Amino acid sequence: MRVETGSPFHLGAQWDGSGTNFALFSANATKVELCLFEGSGRRETDRIALPEKTHDIWHGYLPDVRPGQAYGYRVHGPYEPDAGHRFNPNKLLLDPYARATRGELRWHDSMFGYRLGSSREDMSFDRRDSGPVVPKCVVVDEAVTWGNHNRPNVPWAETVIYEAHVKGFTALNPDVPDKLRGTFAGLADPHAIDHLVKLGVTTLELMPLQYFADDRFLVQKGLKNYWGYNTLGFFACAARYISPGAKHHEFKHMVRRLHDAGIEVILDVVYNHTAEGNQVGPTLSFRGIDNASYYMLAEHKRYYHDTTGCGNTVNMAHPRVMQMVMDSLRYWVEVCQVDGFRFDLAPAMARDGGGYDKSAAWLDAMMQDPVLRTTKLIAEPWDLGHDGYQVGNFPGGWAEWNGRYRDDVRSFWRGEAGHLPCISRNLLGSADLFDHGGRRPWASVNFITAHDGFTLADLVSYTEKHNAANGEDGRDGHGDNRSQNFGVEGATDDPVIVKQREQMRRNFMATLFLSQGTPMVLMGDEVGRSQNGNNNAYCQDNEMNWLGWEASAQRDADFEAFVGKLTMLRRNMPIWRQRNFLHGAPLDLGEEDELRDVLWLRADGAEMTEADWHDGEARSVGMMLTATSGRRAIVFLNAGADDATFDLDDAFETLTWREIVSTRDGTVHMFGEGPERAAPFTIPARSILAVAGRLG
Repeated sequence: MRVETGSPFHLGAQWDGSGTNFALFSANATKVELCLFEGSGRRETDRIALPEKTHDIWHGYLPDVRPGQAYGYRVHGPYEPDAGHRFNPNKLLLDPYARATRGELRWHDSMFGYRLGSSREDMSFDRRDSGPVVPKCVVVDEAVTWGNHNRPNVPWAETVIYEAHVKGFTALNPDVPDKLRGTFAGLADPHAIDHLVKLGVTTLELMPLQYFADDRFLVQKGLKNYWGYNTLGFFACAARYISPGAKHHEFKHMVRRLHDAGIEVILDVVYNHTAEGNQVGPTLSFRGIDNASYYMLAEHKRYYHDTTGCGNTVNMAHPRVMQMVMDSLRYWVEVCQVDGFRFDLAPAMARDGGGYDKSAAWLDAMMQDPVLRTTKLIAEPWDLGHDGYQVGNFPGGWAEWNGRYRDDVRSFWRGEAGHLPCISRNLLGSADLFDHGGRRPWASVNFITAHDGFTLADLVSYTEKHNAANGEDGRDGHGDNRSQNFGVEGATDDPVIVKQREQMRRNFMATLFLSQGTPMVLMGDEVGRSQNGNNNAYCQDNEMNWLGWEASAQRDADFEAFVGKLTMLRRNMPIWRQRNFLHGAPLDLGEEDELRDVLWLRADGAEMTEADWHDGEARSVGMMLTATSGRRAIVFLNAGADDATFDLDDAFETLTWREIVSTRDGTVHMFGEGPERAAPFTIPARSILAVAGRLG
């Protein structure tokens, strides 16, 4: 096998049309061997020491290596856990920059750098070869024809996010060919895309699809890491989502099909930790390449600084590690044409070795990068470290999952005391959290449910989590769900309870779409998907998590239509997606009476006072919005057990009001098309009524 010096400037395996350049960063290694395998990846055929090291990059060029070649690395250096070094050349390692993988990870004791069961634990050294049981990297040709391709470029203010799982979305779809279900090709099928289009989705947020591993303790229970928050390769697609016989380009074709339908693609990415776990975890890639560089280590360097709850934290303070993350993000944008990212446990990436810092090097780099700063960037603004809850504290240009919105809205609709101030601030985009540094209301990503927790159907059907299927004796999953079951735990045929649950689901969805900010819908909530009360179904790769197209569609077609009409109403009425935060500021519309952008109403039609806001018994409020176009809308929310009646000031009664939303009736009308309504307005118990009119 011919070997030349090659270049250190393009990390990973780069095919140039004539040969392949290999480059790997390791500051503390003493030798790096490239291992080549025959087609299936089972038999090692060549072992070649990379000939050069430039600025801690080991590199070499192999003129005879072509796309399709399977490979891995063995990295030599000190095995000194107390000093943070865990080199073990007996372990075959994945290239951090690998664009594709071949074969599955088959758990075996040889994957560990130390001898399992040894009295010295991870201070011992294991000499077994892990090559036969770990996946291999694959050299690829990235060339693909995009043709006349245009990104949707949906403005933030018009964005409607749909959080979905690649497999779960089509695994049971009878209209998608069997062999394509649960794959990128299945998601690209016209029948799958048509559902998103009819629902009014503008932006598809896909749960982790970068290469990830199933945890050993799950495999031993016969389970899998279904969600995928266990990344091992930041550049490669998880092979489990590629249809039989296809290649990694299938993901790009999926993006193209979604873009053709006007739908953006956002990836949920996990750069905060890896699948290698803590000091007793396996040696699969980063740990064996350069443990002390890739991970944040504790003061005693044998151990890891863990702010993620997953055993380790990726060391974003190291320039080469940050380069890897930034290179990965640019790869998905420039090569794969994705439109943005949702960052799991984002504060963990912005700590620079200490507490969260909104001026951390990584956050600055994101805003300075000419490619990434133009994409949609969403933070999950919490981690498990000190002061880890950072909702509202990310810099301008970022949106954030607003966990407070979820909690406050759930509490309000449960009828909890003292939640009128909470619901009001959330309806207006949580200005108290986000109105700083030039941020806009869209920075608040509002959601009632997400993958982590109850589905919407379960939120109104269970008061307790039911996670026995996870095999953890019910210890897993959050205990603070703020849910309600209306008298029966779980499924029921009682018509009264069924009606109450249906109305409450409409309340949640209407609240979501009538709030300022960016709405996010969880996959299947629109058709009543249930996880049978499991609020932590991360390991359930089965019908518990998959969208049941036939059964759900037959049961909840009306609710699906209701949600679709809400997205249409939001799209057609800009008053629900204001450019600026609303604070009750005066509007100059040429009217005699002073008009304000928002006015909060009590039952007699007068403006809410400070005492009204702090009335612990109050369960209803009216929100009147006035747009500069002259359109005016009132949303009446009644979380009480009794009907509420709202009057209007004489100045407002001159308008012709028409209904736009009634959660009791399950109706949504476009502006000017609904039935006329006049004060006093009766708002049924636990429901929303929204009306709209025009000044002049």
